[in-house]
Amino acid sequence: MAADMFDLSGRVAVVTGASRGLGREDALTLARQGADVAITDILLEDDPQLAATAEGANSVLAQVAASQGWVHSHATAEEIRSLGRRATAVKMDVTNREQVREVFAQVKELFGGIDILINNAATLDHTAQIRQQDYALWDRDMAVNLTGAFNCTKEVWPHLVERGWGRIIYMSSVAGTMGGFGQASYAATKAGLIGLARTAALEGGRHGITANAVVPGIILSEAGSAAAAVNPLYERFRNRTVMKRFGEPSEVAAAIAFLCSEEAGYITGTALEIAGGIPLFTA
Repeated sequence: MAADMFDLSGRVAVVTGASRGLGREDALTLARQGADVAITDILLEDDPQLAATAEGANSVLAQVAASQGWVHSHATAEEIRSLGRRATAVKMDVTNREQVREVFAQVKELFGGIDILINNAATLDHTAQIRQQDYALWDRDMAVNLTGAFNCTKEVWPHLVERGWGRIIYMSSVAGTMGGFGQASYAATKAGLIGLARTAALEGGRHGITANAVVPGIILSEAGSAAAAVNPLYERFRNRTVMKRFGEPSEVAAAIAFLCSEEAGYITGTALEIAGGIPLFTA
């Protein structure tokens, strides 16, 4: 492989939900490949209203992240700058359309343009069978996971068209392709992202824009590792993988970096599974 393959030098990426977990790893990996990166999240570690913001998000995981020190928005930006790339950390709620519009305008002004959007922001703590699904949490999941990705796509679109080049990635899940017992809202939103990715691919081709979904299985982010440590079902999930192990955030991020590269310019409208072969087994 040539040393300059997957070189993202000169590209500007916006990563949503990048304070921790997969989003943080995505941001760092893109920077290692040469991209400048805007870290966006509702949680910033120096925000005096951090705890209140996490509580207001109606998300158990956001509250755990804030209380356990999992929030690394500014730290991630600083790490990226130490690599010689430009970076900023900005508070952004993907459900707030005016805020999304303002943040993308700020990023363009700061970096001179936008080339890449990674739609990573999501909620995934609503677990109940259909009869017990909470209407408010269903609406929250739709607003963040699916409509939030649409909001960001709509606002970044003119910036990508202006460049005549763009990469949009949607973070789906095997729950979206296989269903998820007790995960109706999460699975539905993750399935919807694949449809959104393919529509963006159809509309973006004439503008040099590709759009793809990645479909992770169980990945050992902070939340994934914590769940695997206490939930006995995770042993069954692990054994359903071909490799008999869970994935690492770096393995998802590497696939995303490839899809954002020039080398992946003829790949669009795909749903790339990064799941260790879980879908190969039916029981």
